[in-house]
Amino acid sequence: MSNPADRPRTVNELIDWNARLRPSGVAMSCKGEVVTHAGLARLSMGAADYLHSLGVGAGDRIAIFVPVASADYLALALGAMRLGAIAACLNARFKTRELNHAIDNSACKLLFYGAMLQEVVDASTAHERTVALRLEDAREEWRAGGAVRSGREPAAAAPFGPVGPDAPARIIYTSGTTAMPKACLHTHKAMLHQGFSVAERLELREDDRFWTPLPLFHTGGWTPFLAAQAAGAALHHAGFFEAGESLRQMVDEKCTILFPSFETIWMQVLTHPDFRAEDFDRARLVLNVGVPERLALMQAMLPHVPQVSNTGCTEVGGFLCIGRAEDSLESRCHTAGPPLSGMEAKIVDPATGEELPNGRAGELLVRGPACLSEYYRDPEATRSAIEEDGWFHTGDLLSRTDDNEFVFVSRIKDMLKVGGENVAAAEIEGHILTHPEVHLVAVVSAPDDYYGEVPAAFIETVPGARLSEQDVIDFCKGAIANFKIPKYVRFVREWPMSGTKIKKFELRDIIRESIRQAAAD
Repeated sequence: MSNPADRPRTVNELIDWNARLRPSGVAMSCKGEVVTHAGLARLSMGAADYLHSLGVGAGDRIAIFVPVASADYLALALGAMRLGAIAACLNARFKTRELNHAIDNSACKLLFYGAMLQEVVDASTAHERTVALRLEDAREEWRAGGAVRSGREPAAAAPFGPVGPDAPARIIYTSGTTAMPKACLHTHKAMLHQGFSVAERLELREDDRFWTPLPLFHTGGWTPFLAAQAAGAALHHAGFFEAGESLRQMVDEKCTILFPSFETIWMQVLTHPDFRAEDFDRARLVLNVGVPERLALMQAMLPHVPQVSNTGCTEVGGFLCIGRAEDSLESRCHTAGPPLSGMEAKIVDPATGEELPNGRAGELLVRGPACLSEYYRDPEATRSAIEEDGWFHTGDLLSRTDDNEFVFVSRIKDMLKVGGENVAAAEIEGHILTHPEVHLVAVVSAPDDYYGEVPAAFIETVPGARLSEQDVIDFCKGAIANFKIPKYVRFVREWPMSGTKIKKFELRDIIRESIRQAAAD
């Protein structure tokens, strides 16, 4: 549907459009369960009936606190959207404090949670503030409802009242860095624009099989689904990511578009003992994120499948920029490509707001139909982030090339000030990652009496490595400026994670406490 006027206007209409045109086509494959387009429409109708029977209506919120992507997760969220209600997708890594905040912020009428999260829910105040239901128990009711309605044409008019494109549809909570997570609210129109623009950039076809391991409480899980739906294609989801199982899934199910998204995920696949590049004979594109050195390495490990990078955030619906397969290796490793259709982006001086020329790093501002409507029930945060003319302040530091390709530098708050010199953590990370014994690195600031702050590197090594703190420092000497060399090096086996991102603020707390303890001793 190249003409936007011919496209469905809501997420529900897109689901029903596929159910009508290609009912037996695969909509989703996950952990052995295969759901057709018609089947997904029926499941979501059953979920809508079920929610309606519980008193959910237009404008209400239901919260979904479930770790694993599944057809049931999608059906529940889509069922809420059919009613004109909002699906609030909660990060399954939330603990009690964060869960309480999300329940209060969303003022959800119902909380659906996974059995694996029973302990967190029990320790929270959820039962005092909303009706909490286990997803595993509730789904049987709407699956039965879906079966009862299986004889009805999926594209029939919804019996619950009209839902328009500007109706709010979904909340996804940002990872949060120093404060509580913020609730990004997107309309049906915003979600559809993201799906169709990504499908356009990737040149998705009906026979494509789009693989991702990212959860549905993350835009990285929703966008592949929406893009696949926009093309009438299939989403192949890994469920819980495990490198060996995901490797077999991609090969056995002949996946064509691979979206591991993060090097922490993709390197586990590429270095798995069973990995063979020649097995990926059906793959035609990999979407990934990483520093240029690691992107080049990953491309070399699967050389016949073009790998492109991307950038974006929850607030812009997921992707803002995606590279193109036909671009040069240099471009695909060093830039995130140009913005998607319909999206505007500019680089400004963070202090003055003045637009900067190409090649100069500054804050990325974004405007366009895929952007969030607001931070839900947080007008102060909304006013702070979104200008009156619609420009959203991402807080990311990027530059733009003369070819309108964007280059990620770092988070603005991920900049160190070492003795008056600005240092991007990503620059130090990029060099340390070239060491053959380093698997993953995160650089944060550590307090220093003389310089104000200095770099501290947290490193996860490859199996069998014997790397020392001094080895890392020596590796940096002569390669990067002295003031960029980490003063502290710490080795870790597990990372504090929020979604798919490392919680750098926790690493900063760890190094500060380590320094304080050392001084006390």
